[in-house]
Amino acid sequence: MKNTSGTTEQKRRAGESAADLVADGMVVGLGTGSTAAHAIAALGQAVDSGLDIRGIPTSFQSRQLALEHGIPLTTLDAVDAVDIAIDGADQVAGFTLVKGGGAAHAREKIVDAAADRFVVVADPSKLADELDYPVPVEVLPDARPTVADSITDLGGDPTLRAAERKDGPVVTDNGNLVFDCDFGAVTDPATLASDLSALPGVVEHGLFVDLADEVHVGLDDGVERRTR
Repeated sequence: MKNTSGTTEQKRRAGESAADLVADGMVVGLGTGSTAAHAIAALGQAVDSGLDIRGIPTSFQSRQLALEHGIPLTTLDAVDAVDIAIDGADQVAGFTLVKGGGAAHAREKIVDAAADRFVVVADPSKLADELDYPVPVEVLPDARPTVADSITDLGGDPTLRAAERKDGPVVTDNGNLVFDCDFGAVTDPATLASDLSALPGVVEHGLFVDLADEVHVGLDDGVERRTR
């Protein structure tokens, strides 16, 4: 369900802009998705040129990309702090996000929330005045029917995400299932986030409310940087 209408050049500019914030000795959260991949590639080039960093991947995909680009990896329990996290989004309204198009939002939220500085990288197609993108919700397999009923009660329309190249549903890196939940326009993201988090069986949802510190938007001729 990812919105991929942004150009490769826009995504590259955003990713490289965020990567430029990383300094020697930092621990870096490595996000998931096509725009975050450009940041990982840029960091790999910097490491090859002598930059000393350690990365914490947020998914199998970002881990593989980091290894391919020669970025040394670590884990949350092996560091005292995460200096910066660089991650993409499926939709951005102000500093509130919908994430989870890659079904990695649980790990992403853990790493992004732990970071001293969370930088979102995006292209203009991800920007919105109000969130209306379906909210991914990761659920324990046994809780699928009860969570679906509860999401419906909250006003959402949950659809079990189907795998594209295998029969059956998408299974996350954590071994769980994902509902994509259409709530229409989300006028109160904080309340909806709290309601979803309170549902038994929900592992994590894709509403990232007031976690982002900066948004770097890649344009055709530069980068727009939004800070709090």
